[in-house]
Amino acid sequence: MKKTALVIGASHAGAQVVTSLRQEGWDGDIVLIGEEPHLPYHRPPLSKTFLAGDKTTAELAIRPISFYEKNDIQFRQGRVTAIDRQHQTITLCDGAELAYDKLALCMGARVRRVELPGSELKGVHYLRNIADVEGIQAELAQAKTAVIIGGGYIGLETAASLRKQGLQVVVLEMAERILQRVTAPELSAFYARVHGEEGVQIHTGVSVMSLLGDGRVEGVLCGNGAIFPADIVVVGVGVIANVALAEAADIAVENGIIVDEFCRTNDPSIVAAGDCANHFNRIYQRRMRLESVPNAGEQGKVAAATMCGLSKEHKNLPWFWSDQYDLKLQIAGLSLGYDQLVIRGDKETGRSFAAFYFQAGKLIAADCVNRPQEFMLSKRVIAEGLALDVARLVDDGVAVKELLAGVVVAAGY
Repeated sequence: MKKTALVIGASHAGAQVVTSLRQEGWDGDIVLIGEEPHLPYHRPPLSKTFLAGDKTTAELAIRPISFYEKNDIQFRQGRVTAIDRQHQTITLCDGAELAYDKLALCMGARVRRVELPGSELKGVHYLRNIADVEGIQAELAQAKTAVIIGGGYIGLETAASLRKQGLQVVVLEMAERILQRVTAPELSAFYARVHGEEGVQIHTGVSVMSLLGDGRVEGVLCGNGAIFPADIVVVGVGVIANVALAEAADIAVENGIIVDEFCRTNDPSIVAAGDCANHFNRIYQRRMRLESVPNAGEQGKVAAATMCGLSKEHKNLPWFWSDQYDLKLQIAGLSLGYDQLVIRGDKETGRSFAAFYFQAGKLIAADCVNRPQEFMLSKRVIAEGLALDVARLVDDGVAVKELLAGVVVAAGY
């Protein structure tokens, strides 16, 4: 009898799992289940080119419908309400039951919602999926002012997109600086400068108390008494991993679904991948849950191999990116715990530089703004545990390809 592989979540990870299943030789049925009425699509453009109207819904698709048809991959829209591990079935919201031989959990994450007076007013938006962006776009023609709550990457990307479309944009951040959770003060200052030059107002160290309006949002009241007019409010204060299904099925969960290096959960028939999975990273020697498209893709490949009975280990370096205005930020590694920051290039007046994060003399991360060569260098150095000459690194006159000359393997990796 043919075996059945079910994949819950039409996410980046889910799209990679179904693709890799066929590539790895799975000859049974494959069913991809998603809550949205769309095949898997690229999510990073949502806050950028899609919000700006430069991309269509069809152009967001990770793969065309013909790919799924050719590879006999079924797509089923619906919400999964339960997993029965004993009988190896799942239940959908319409009551239907589907049996599985192997199951992949690729449910991703959902937006963290705010509970404030006025948070249910019309004109208050979140940004996580196509419908969210279409809701914002429907109001842009009549909007002149926008307030973004949250100064992380999603908030800043959204601010850049709305500013380019002519809106007056204000960003409100509760922390003392934007991007405080993910980058060094120097990077925060750089992005604050650039957004200021583009006409975006950024206010840090402020708490939002309520959203004002009668039926529709008209302004945002802060704890210091300031009121900012708003025709549109976009809330970007992080995401929460979707783990409720796993928890209800007694699958091990702690800041995500616990998986090993082969993306296996504590159930041998179930794997997990993407934003909802918590894995051990060899390079940083700790467990982590990454909200990263590249990570979702790599874990998707590993999870599919495991479902096919193969052993493919997940051991990739985390990396990310962000597009704002003419800036392409590429991030290699994780900077948590750094004790030295080295800058290459002009971050004070220019728009091209790289920031390198060291810990005990080892490069652990790099933020590269319009510096693709430094980004590729950093990925290799961190992944291979190489040591760099800091004096040469900060000299922008030394070609990137020359920085690896004479490097040695660092101890500890």
